[in-house]
Amino acid sequence: MSDAPTRCGLVALIGAPNAGKSTLLNRMVGAKVSIVTHKVQTTRARIRGIAMEGRAQLVFIDTPGLFRPRRRLDRAMVKAAWGGAADADVVVLLIEAHRGLTDGVAAILDRLKDQMPAGREVALAINKIDRVKAETLLALTAKMAAEYPFTATFMISAERGHGVEDLRKWLADRVPEGPWLYPEDQVADMAQRQIAAEMTREKLTLRLHQELPYELTVETEGWEERPDGSVKIDQIVYVARDGHKGITLGPKGETIKAIGKAAREEIKAFLGREVHLFLTVKVRPNWLDEAERFSEMGLDFKDGNA
Repeated sequence: MSDAPTRCGLVALIGAPNAGKSTLLNRMVGAKVSIVTHKVQTTRARIRGIAMEGRAQLVFIDTPGLFRPRRRLDRAMVKAAWGGAADADVVVLLIEAHRGLTDGVAAILDRLKDQMPAGREVALAINKIDRVKAETLLALTAKMAAEYPFTATFMISAERGHGVEDLRKWLADRVPEGPWLYPEDQVADMAQRQIAAEMTREKLTLRLHQELPYELTVETEGWEERPDGSVKIDQIVYVARDGHKGITLGPKGETIKAIGKAAREEIKAFLGREVHLFLTVKVRPNWLDEAERFSEMGLDFKDGNA
């Protein structure tokens, strides 16, 4: 057993929507704890993924993408994102190599300058480096360094894993000495029932298009442990309109059956045991304005106030 002290700290991943934060979190943790889609604004809760690196435990907060909020849910998500950054021991700003210093990134930098406490370490991770040439990367690195005093800069591909190990080792050296907050084999601090709901929501988001993914949410209503070691999970898909229910169900229920099958397979792989998943679609016109729905997502309803 090593005599080196244990370390543990919170690491906030921040960035514009679709910068790759959820993909990076899953890569760091080595398991899927945050949903990944091509749709923006899919991460809602401040999901804590837990990664081990040597004697250090890194507790990642995968914050919602930072954007200009319009709805109550948007405002609560953005408030949660900045709250995660304020709580963290180390902050990692993730940007996309091929997009560079966008207006959205510039707005995040302005807020970092205003709100980050003195001495708070902020690292820059330039993601999707396989999409640009080396000279473009070098120019972007210089431009970002001129905008903010980053402690370190990393070139990564969260999807392929390039550079992720270097970033994880650097973070392990930066978090403070102290006892681990979680068991060594735990990968997330969300309840399994909430992770299962997020996995189903991912399948809905991937299958359904246009505005519908932002008008639905999933909650795990029932979780029954069976004698044979399997688990029966009952989930409710809340949608805002009758028309959305029809789209979600699909002709003869085929759409929801396909979504349920894909979600069941993913939940089964995550839990490592047989899963019996039952989905019910309900119309709840005002779910976006209900405090209970926000609590299920790990968000504060009051944070959505204008």
